[in-house]
Amino acid sequence: MNTTAVVFTSPGQLALQSLLLVPPDGPHAIVDVNFSGISTGTERLLWTGEMPAFPGMGYPLVPGYETVARVAQAPSGSGVSEGDLVFVPGANCYGSVRGLFGGAAKRIAIAPAKLTKINETIGENGTLLALAATAHHAVVLGRLPELIIGHGVLGRLIARITVALGGTPTVWETNQDRHSGALGYDVVRPTEDLRKDYGCILDASGDTQVLDRCMMHLARKGEIVLAGFYADPLHFVFPPAFMREASIRIAAQWEPKDLQAAVDMVSSGKLSLDGLITHRSPAAQASSAYETAFKNTACLKMVLDWSSFQ
Repeated sequence: MNTTAVVFTSPGQLALQSLLLVPPDGPHAIVDVNFSGISTGTERLLWTGEMPAFPGMGYPLVPGYETVARVAQAPSGSGVSEGDLVFVPGANCYGSVRGLFGGAAKRIAIAPAKLTKINETIGENGTLLALAATAHHAVVLGRLPELIIGHGVLGRLIARITVALGGTPTVWETNQDRHSGALGYDVVRPTEDLRKDYGCILDASGDTQVLDRCMMHLARKGEIVLAGFYADPLHFVFPPAFMREASIRIAAQWEPKDLQAAVDMVSSGKLSLDGLITHRSPAAQASSAYETAFKNTACLKMVLDWSSFQ
């Protein structure tokens, strides 16, 4: 069985390729992809060749870990059935082509336990569930964030989840075009914020220079949570951190409980995923879609539509 997938062949180069579908050992499901999202964090670092050494990374590689698909085949008693709409957090089913992410393909073979059934009404917004799980993991890691840095998709989801949990965050964003879309919180430029006593600051920008700016606005015994992915080493001037007795946390990969919490919040109406997908492209035009996602600052989230791909 073959599938068509997006393949990063080298930095800055991608192609749609026909690949042999290699199912994992043991029971597996076959799913047909409807939509896959493009990550402007880790995938952009792979695209530019700036991704730090990390297990499983390299070329050629099938990107994508934000996938909505329809189950075509599933083992009896596996928890999913033919016709179910599911969220797919990536797959590794392409033989010699790396599949650390692996969700940007027309057809995927995957262990059923990795699939999460979602409501039909979620549709393409289901591609945002990985980021929603990431946001949830970062928010519940410590204190509720009082200041969030960055108003991209991850920053917006962190802010929305914080509000849903009873917080009233402020969000910093330097790009004026990204100040719109706030739901229950304020977005300001960093230079406009005179507050110096934030108990918890959460960075969703991925800016390696962020720590010194955070320290100047942190309360004594406050904490900074790093929720971005950073290509270069982070550093900070020690005396301000010493004076504040600051703590630094790192939010790593989301866990299954975070994904389920995100699904539950969306299903109950506590978390909205609306307004975050700004661009869509047929999968056949993947090359230009990735260019737009990575270079157009007006693009919050680009989604590839595989539903009519032949």
